[in-house]
Amino acid sequence: MVYEDRLGEGKGGPIKEIRVDPFVSEFDMGLAQPLSRSVRLNGFATCLRLEQVYWDILGDMAKVNCCSVSALLSHVDREVHLRHGGVRNFTGLVRVVCVVRSLKEGGCLAMP
Repeated sequence: MVYEDRLGEGKGGPIKEIRVDPFVSEFDMGLAQPLSRSVRLNGFATCLRLEQVYWDILGDMAKVNCCSVSALLSHVDREVHLRHGGVRNFTGLVRVVCVVRSLKEGGCLAMP
């Protein structure tokens, strides 16, 4: 992505044409809308604020695993504590988990 300054130049010089439009045809801005939901993580009630697209991905992941979104997120929470001692930004971790899953499904990411 190129950022313009007041003189019409990007940080690295003149602005170049963007070859891949980040807004796919018929882009749904509703997917970027943040939505807070209450979930239970291993028995504890909490609230997560994620964009709709992430809730959709989590819903798909839960459906594949025949569980609720809360159960799926409880698994993520439990595993990150067991494997890595926890995480400071759980919401950020959830976003990364969703992106990695999407990239893997799209064949853009090789996973061991």
